[in-house]
Amino acid sequence: MRRKWTNGHRSEKFFAGVILAMVLVWPLGLRASPDPKIIEGARKEGQLIWWNTIAQDQCQILVTEFMKKYPFITASYWRSGTVGVHNKVMLEARSGRYSWDVLSQTNPEYVVEVRQKNLIVPYHSPERAMFSEDLKDKEGYWTSSYALPTGLGYNTKLVRRGEVPRSYDDLLDPRWKGEKISIDNEGNELLVGLIHAWGRDKALQYLARLAVQEPVPGRGNTQRAQLLAIGEFPLAITYTHTVEWSKFQGSPVDWVNLEPVVIKVDSIMLGSKALHPNAGKLFIDFILSQQGQELLQSFRRVTLRTGVEPNPPRLIKGFKRVVLAPEHFQDAPESLKLYKEIFRLP
Repeated sequence: MRRKWTNGHRSEKFFAGVILAMVLVWPLGLRASPDPKIIEGARKEGQLIWWNTIAQDQCQILVTEFMKKYPFITASYWRSGTVGVHNKVMLEARSGRYSWDVLSQTNPEYVVEVRQKNLIVPYHSPERAMFSEDLKDKEGYWTSSYALPTGLGYNTKLVRRGEVPRSYDDLLDPRWKGEKISIDNEGNELLVGLIHAWGRDKALQYLARLAVQEPVPGRGNTQRAQLLAIGEFPLAITYTHTVEWSKFQGSPVDWVNLEPVVIKVDSIMLGSKALHPNAGKLFIDFILSQQGQELLQSFRRVTLRTGVEPNPPRLIKGFKRVVLAPEHFQDAPESLKLYKEIFRLP
């Protein structure tokens, strides 16, 4: 006998379908609403000051779009390298001045220090729900806004695709001995990441074996990616997004992920002495929002928000990873010293 559906049954079926659809799309369509009290507080403050390490043209776009969203806030920024930003933060703190509301910093050891000095406070932005647990701290002091993943770049004219190393162990093949692998001469991030992934003994043993390969030390990921492109060496352990950018510009390079991929992140934080704390909270919300992440995506940054993938997506997905949390760098000078000893660097 065919069942007859009453209007009540149809309604129940319809609403069940709606609820199911909402459950399925909710994680991707989440739109957090700022607290009206924060908006009102920011309106009274009227300003926002952001210190960061992002390229100047990108900073300008971000603050301009933020001001379009909140026209009652005048936003400004100051940017430098990671060392420059940190030195200025600490210099001001020692003199009792606090000129910034929001701080973005990529060096995890510097995040450790500003927290130890009580220069940042927790802020649980509603946008944090769209970021994986390993990309934020539980207490709300920092949240990752974009990533800097480390992998293996290679020169496509010097290394055939079938010969490209696909794992850390592949780099120990005798064919790669004798100044064929570029490493960062201050690359203790790799050491710290592998220690947390493999344990101290295995990580140290591996890097000691890598040192036997007589790698080429050099400073800076961008510069080493440029040297890779002109054939100074066939392989480079470096940031994959840097190699991807060089590839995008037409250089004969490509890259692969080595698992576990060691990932450094840019952390965004709220100042404990912020003159404009509510505006600061709105700006952090903005950077972590879909709009902010799409802007970072357009700059070819490695975006981290669920539903906003970098180009190409393999920069951040499809592999095992270890994210370098600030807590991993409680003794950064010691890890750098150890790294230099392993590779016999000055």
